[in-house]
Amino acid sequence: MKFPYGISDFKTVAGEGYFYCDRTDKIPLLENTKSQLFIRPRRFGKSLVLSMLENYYDVAKKDEFDSIFGKLKIGKNPTALHNSYFILKFDFSCVDSTGSAKEVKEALFDHINDCIKGFLLYYGEYDLPGVEINPKNAISSVKSLVSSVRMTPYPVYLLIDEYDNFANTIMMGVHSEEDRYKALVHDEGPLKTFFKAVKSSTSGSMFDRVFITGVSPVVMSDITSGYNIAENIYFEPEFNDLCGFRQQEIEAVLKKIVDHCGFEKEKIEEAVNLMRVYYNVYNFSHAIDEYVYNPTLCLYFLKQFEKTCTYPRKMLDSNLAVDESKLEYMARMPRGRDLLMNLVQKNHELIVFDIEDRFGIKEMLSDQSKDNMFLASFLYYFGVLTLAGDTPDLKVRLKVPNLVIKSLYVDRIQKMLLPDPGDRDEGANAAEQVYQKGDMAPLCTFIFLPRRLLPNL
Repeated sequence: MKFPYGISDFKTVAGEGYFYCDRTDKIPLLENTKSQLFIRPRRFGKSLVLSMLENYYDVAKKDEFDSIFGKLKIGKNPTALHNSYFILKFDFSCVDSTGSAKEVKEALFDHINDCIKGFLLYYGEYDLPGVEINPKNAISSVKSLVSSVRMTPYPVYLLIDEYDNFANTIMMGVHSEEDRYKALVHDEGPLKTFFKAVKSSTSGSMFDRVFITGVSPVVMSDITSGYNIAENIYFEPEFNDLCGFRQQEIEAVLKKIVDHCGFEKEKIEEAVNLMRVYYNVYNFSHAIDEYVYNPTLCLYFLKQFEKTCTYPRKMLDSNLAVDESKLEYMARMPRGRDLLMNLVQKNHELIVFDIEDRFGIKEMLSDQSKDNMFLASFLYYFGVLTLAGDTPDLKVRLKVPNLVIKSLYVDRIQKMLLPDPGDRDEGANAAEQVYQKGDMAPLCTFIFLPRRLLPNL
């Protein structure tokens, strides 16, 4: 069995026999709306969804439809729109976020222009009229492409992956970088101007469909009127599992691995329980009581288990460890430190009035609500919190999803309380004496030394 860890090309996954949980039956549902914003935490399988749409609608892959989709749900009952679009795709995670606002703008324009050049090469046989690439103004390049496509029988399906990636990176830098962020998304910043051009092109049906992925609505909200036509589908119950694995899917693949390794059937339940504790309990819709597993973490575990018939020595995939930066950013915000501390003291659960679907930096920085609604919403979108049902008075319960995320909390709070690495090492050694030898003396000494009485705690 092959597991597509780190592979987001749908054609490769579907055509080369990789493990895949079929979500192609969602395609007809996605056709109900022309412009959509789909939000999930990072490394949750969004890029594979975009690749699925790219392969399904690409007019140049019409002859490959059966080889790619023939064995899948949509292959047995395709919609009328399959293979009827030019595909234009941007991936904003490729945009370099370092340097000045001017340099970031240039990096964004370079990426847009490079994607348009790739588009023209890929669809060269379709006799597209001349497109002028403007190296200093990629918005002009987009408009030229739209004018060219208008002369053909095929509209464009625009796919934008990680629309907020480079902007979020800037936003979560040191406070002095807030001006850089505002220069990109406010007034006539390049990101806002780009989305205004996209919005204008949809009105002429040249960008007939648009699908955008990201991790948070913050950047989209700060763009405001630049692009206010996307429908938020990230709370819809039918898309709760568009990314992520269901419980029964995990059980089925673990059964195959257990059989392959020659273990007794009791091993299935053991492995399921282990994965549930570390990787499960994500819910993205108020209207459905269904939890899904983080797909990247699951593939990391399953690939190791199938290859060696042993569990990974480290349950946390190092590619997810960088998510600690979200907690670090939160700890620097007004009331953010208190929110993180309260989560630990209240058994990793928080109650808020609601999850906001659109809010910007201004609301987060000025959040004076009693329940920290905007800050909690921010943590929800980044996967640090997840839905846990409603209270009797219809407030929203949020909780830390699993042990992987809890470990990030513990590490961040440890750094908040003990900023000196030497102190953290000494504390870890003292704790080790307790659970290995039952010796409380080193831990008591560590706790009650005067230097532990840190300010503002």
